[in-house]
Amino acid sequence: MTYLTPATGTALDPATLDRAITDALSTVRRNIATFGTQFPDDTTTDDRYLLRPAGQGFALGANRGWTTTFWTGLRWLAWELSGDDRFREAARVDTADFSRRVRAGEDLDTHDLGFLYSLTTVAAWRLDGDSDARDAGVLAADHLMRRFLEPAGIIQAWGDLQDPKQRGRTIIDSLMNMPLLTWATEQTGDGRYADAVRRHTVQLHDHILRDDDSTFHTFYWNAETGEALRGGTEQGAGDESCWARGQAWGLYGFAMNFRATGDPRLLDAARRCADYFVSRLPADRVPFWDLVFTDGADAPRDSSSGAIAVCGLFTLAEVETDPERAAWAVDTARAILGSLIANYTPEHPEDSDALLLHGVYDLPKSVGVDEGSLWGDYFYLEALTRASRPNWRGYW
Repeated sequence: MTYLTPATGTALDPATLDRAITDALSTVRRNIATFGTQFPDDTTTDDRYLLRPAGQGFALGANRGWTTTFWTGLRWLAWELSGDDRFREAARVDTADFSRRVRAGEDLDTHDLGFLYSLTTVAAWRLDGDSDARDAGVLAADHLMRRFLEPAGIIQAWGDLQDPKQRGRTIIDSLMNMPLLTWATEQTGDGRYADAVRRHTVQLHDHILRDDDSTFHTFYWNAETGEALRGGTEQGAGDESCWARGQAWGLYGFAMNFRATGDPRLLDAARRCADYFVSRLPADRVPFWDLVFTDGADAPRDSSSGAIAVCGLFTLAEVETDPERAAWAVDTARAILGSLIANYTPEHPEDSDALLLHGVYDLPKSVGVDEGSLWGDYFYLEALTRASRPNWRGYW
């Protein structure tokens, strides 16, 4: 079998990793002091996080939206890496607010409940034995199951389930929300959750993954008949292009869900997503915001997609049945991470509130372009954790 040429990049030696982790922990520690129990916005503004805006009945800095989880996840990671109980105490305070949020029914009309509760209540149960957090995590899984559509066999993505513009629509990010349901099956023994994971991931394998190994960002089904309709994009360059963060979600998400289900189609999908993603990387190994762009393009990079892909490649290596492919995945992950450390982090930690610079949230809507992001920071620190601790057990 022929594999892509292993990636090249900045050497990732133990000293480089240690310095990167030290710098990242310094920033997380400073942000705890700055923000306290409040949550910042999704992305930085001129490299500084502002408080999450008030609105829709929420106060300034309140726990709403889909990205607050990454703020808490950073704190759990920082505690694992350092043993400093200041990080654990901050993570516990955040987690208690996520437990309150799901019980209060605040801002739950989203498939991103998997993001929101895997890195908060599930992490707290796994790391801290927090039984209240466990119960809140199962409740979040129950809320997520309300979005499962028969007979399409998918979990709908955004918004009101009755909204005709969103009805029957899912997105590639949804693969990252399935581990909450897998965990809920482990906790309760209820096979409904696992069945939803199995059906949903096969639908994405069959329809959101294209024949050329690229992916659609979004795909629609007829919610009543289950007929597959069409693919498209919300945040990519075009319906037929390949949004970089979506391809990274596909790589990581298919690999995780293969681990959960054992379905060989999902391992094949993860491999295909990885090959396509890496084949479209520019010389410094960090992607442009859409993979339609390559070296020489006048387009922004998205460092957060690179960080997600690193975590996905490490996960792919863990589940790989082919040792040669597993070694390639590790080598490539380390090469991308080396470039992120060398070229996409602040020169000094105090230069930014973000761990990772030069990301893109939503370029078509001019949101968070060339800024840090909460998810970019989280996946960067997860990547550092995976690189430095090969046996680390993730929260997903």
